[in-house]
Amino acid sequence: MLAAAAAAAALLGVGGPRAAPAAAEPPRPVPPTALQVDVVAEGLAHPWSLGFLPDGRLLVTERAGRLRVIEPGPDGRPTLRAVPVAGLPPMLVRGQAGLFDVLVDPDFARNGRIFLSYAHGRADANHLRVASARFDGQRLSGLQPLFTSQPAKAGTQHFGGRLLWLPDGTLLLGMGDGNVERTGAQRLDTHLGKLLRIAPDGSVPADNPWRGRPGVRPEIYSLGHRNPQGAALLDGRPYVHEHGARGGDELNRIDAGANYGWPLATGGIDYTYARVTPFRRLPGLRDPLVEWTPSIAPAGMTAYDGALFPHWRGSLFVAALKERSLRRIPMAGGVPGPQEILLHERGERLRDVRAGPDGALYVLTDRPDGAVLRLRPATAKPMPPR
Repeated sequence: MLAAAAAAAALLGVGGPRAAPAAAEPPRPVPPTALQVDVVAEGLAHPWSLGFLPDGRLLVTERAGRLRVIEPGPDGRPTLRAVPVAGLPPMLVRGQAGLFDVLVDPDFARNGRIFLSYAHGRADANHLRVASARFDGQRLSGLQPLFTSQPAKAGTQHFGGRLLWLPDGTLLLGMGDGNVERTGAQRLDTHLGKLLRIAPDGSVPADNPWRGRPGVRPEIYSLGHRNPQGAALLDGRPYVHEHGARGGDELNRIDAGANYGWPLATGGIDYTYARVTPFRRLPGLRDPLVEWTPSIAPAGMTAYDGALFPHWRGSLFVAALKERSLRRIPMAGGVPGPQEILLHERGERLRDVRAGPDGALYVLTDRPDGAVLRLRPATAKPMPPR
């Protein structure tokens, strides 16, 4: 079996250097007294992602298929708009399916453009779709589908859905393995279990690693992913984390054309307690920088370089659903250091984390009446409302 798996990896042509994951050690808790936690907005139905507009407003997606706006109210306090943004496309909302990420165009002040990822189709034949639209403050217009995953999959699990701007202006998209047909993560004729790269108009960049190869989906950037739901850019390099099953959650630094192993090699076992594979590592497959076993269920990620927490600059922050925490991973030269744990005392599932333009950290709680939290130092001067 080892020879067959190694041969499969070799045929894909995705060898490369391998490094052992960071040694597991208990995270150090950050005292709750070190942080001021402000509730920016409440009453959100399983919020999934948020984006910052140039004028200080926030956009928040709800998995149930709504896009909401948080803006200053009459008294100066942030106010959640009661009426959701109009003009969203039809989408599949069932199980893990729904509206996922929102990404603001860097040139939004000029073009008013945002990007959305969401589940499209039926429960028995669905896709991950990315679309762009113009947002005028109340509704979307000019909706344009840019990418639709192929082929259609059955079931409403493991969509991925996270979007990330790369330094060259292209978009990186995480696509889950669908859970039912996990071996698709190792095939190049399907988008399942991949990181995908497209241009903002939906076209395929000329330097994608497999573009032009017969029978290969040209959008594929890397393969061997289970359910990637966190992505961030640090020192110009993309980092992505993904859910394992019972353990085997991973943080990876992404290189074009690399194979990150799922399901040929993993540190986790299946939910049935059966072994997914006898291998934790194989030649030609990339080991994770960090592995979390038992699973913390990482769901969102940001890189921090703000002014409010100068000692946290150069860190990755990971929102965790199962662990109900926020993890800080200090990074130095691409090497992760000892982790810290924040917000564990609140006991809330955390879906996403973003570094705001004001230097604060913004965190989404995953519940039917979810909230947007703003983290700042306890010793900081009061901040004006957004």
